[in-house]
Amino acid sequence: MKRKNSFAWAALVVFIFMTWIVFKPSQEEENFPERVKISLREVGNQLLLANQDSTSLVLPVVALNPSLYELSFERPLSITPNDIVGIVKTAFKKADLPEQYLIEVIQCEDQEVAYSYGILNHIEKDIIPCANRVLPENCFTIKAQFTGKPVPFISKQQLLGLLLILFFVLLILAFCDRFLVRFRESKKNNTSSQATAHSFIGMFAFYPEQNKLVKEAVEIGLSKKECELLAIFVAQPNQIIKRDELTKRVWEDNGVIVGRSLDTYISKLRKKLKEDTSIKITNVHGVGYKLEMDT
Repeated sequence: MKRKNSFAWAALVVFIFMTWIVFKPSQEEENFPERVKISLREVGNQLLLANQDSTSLVLPVVALNPSLYELSFERPLSITPNDIVGIVKTAFKKADLPEQYLIEVIQCEDQEVAYSYGILNHIEKDIIPCANRVLPENCFTIKAQFTGKPVPFISKQQLLGLLLILFFVLLILAFCDRFLVRFRESKKNNTSSQATAHSFIGMFAFYPEQNKLVKEAVEIGLSKKECELLAIFVAQPNQIIKRDELTKRVWEDNGVIVGRSLDTYISKLRKKLKEDTSIKITNVHGVGYKLEMDT
């Protein structure tokens, strides 16, 4: 029972953990937009300082979608590709942002892309063109698009799948253990019931399932036939039971028809019951036998 309860409690803990995983977003999901906006404002500040501008404003960063953000400025500025690449890389690394992204410098007037580059977290695959060509002073906006996030050792979906499997395994173990315990208890009770089921014949306790008589804690063994005969007599005390009925029920059903065997077994029973004078098996001549006892 204790083991069954431990399986059930473990299943409950797993279920609560699964629910928590489903409904609670990860820390990265919770504050990712805020970290991006802070980081881009730092990028804007460093670009203005590179232009010797310490007074104009970096305008609010706008999230165009969960992976695309726009940075704009109060005044025109010039941009050197080398500067923006280094500034963005430093700011993003400090904010622990994904290392795969695209940066676009867009002209406010016609929304044309004045400069762009891509970082794929692999030096051979990074695309940084025209590194030394300065973009003349103009009104620019900068768009940062994140193209990938670090792949975790195990995804949220995989973790939920494993926990779901564990949950059902624990439930199965809990219920199987419960049924196994009930089966064992039922079997034990049946065995105990069979072991204790008996009736009294005078001073004797008769245990038909164990083929024995017990008198004052002394066991008297009975053969199978003796036990079957005595069970018939006990079921019909003080009644005449015909010879034909006894032979049919004890021998003939097993495919054997006897002659004097009945008298032999009756004689054996009389000897085993002789210590109690209040009971006796009497012969009714020409008819059968009767177990006489005080009731």
